Amino acid sequence: MMLKRTFLCFLGLVIASGLAMGCRSHRKKPINLEDYSHPVRVACVGDSITYGAGVENREENNYPAVLGRKLGGQFIVRNFGVNGATLQRAGDNPYWKLPQFEEVAEYRPDLILIMLGTNDTKPQNWKGREAFENDARAFVEHYLALASKPKVWICLPVPVYATQWGINDETLFGHILPAWARVAQQKKLAVIDLYDVLSNRPDLFPDKVHPNAKGAEMMAHTIEMALMPQR
Repeated sequence: MMLKRTFLCFLGLVIASGLAMGCRSHRKKPINLEDYSHPVRVACVGDSITYGAGVENREENNYPAVLGRKLGGQFIVRNFGVNGATLQRAGDNPYWKLPQFEEVAEYRPDLILIMLGTNDTKPQNWKGREAFENDARAFVEHYLALASKPKVWICLPVPVYATQWGINDETLFGHILPAWARVAQQKKLAVIDLYDVLSNRPDLFPDKVHPNAKGAEMMAHTIEMALMPQR
């Protein structure tokens, strides 16, 4: 546990360094509502954790739904989470090939929250940190190039408390998180560390992988405070 805490502190320094290179101005007020003549369209891109698998009363309590209620009428938040989705193109269910990949563009988002990587830890999907990092960079670049010119934020995936279906915390913590931190630094993207927020909370993970409604609410609250720190 001490090793993990030390690494998370290091990860925070990496993220802060990335923000200092180009996003520091967005830390205090990343979303300026005066910049928009319409409700801010938020696209939540992810896997089953974004979709809300295992969440009680899923349609009401998945984290994007809760986030939408927290942010209020000046935002429109849409859930583009897909069960089993991987970020790596060589995975068994790559987000790149799913209908939601193009639907995000059709939505014309102003802000995209990306949380992918948990399913990439499965042995049949994991191709190494370099492969993941390359696909993560390309994934981000694709969405940054959309006509709506969205801001892209990276949400570091939540912890895995026991290996299930091949999903494991060793790969997530040891490779996925550092890869995302590096991509965020390179592309000057803001990062929301949901791994740290839900660390030491196995009680919120009934199946040890998916957070329950309380966990989803914590995720939504953390993201709200990152997007609108003035609140």
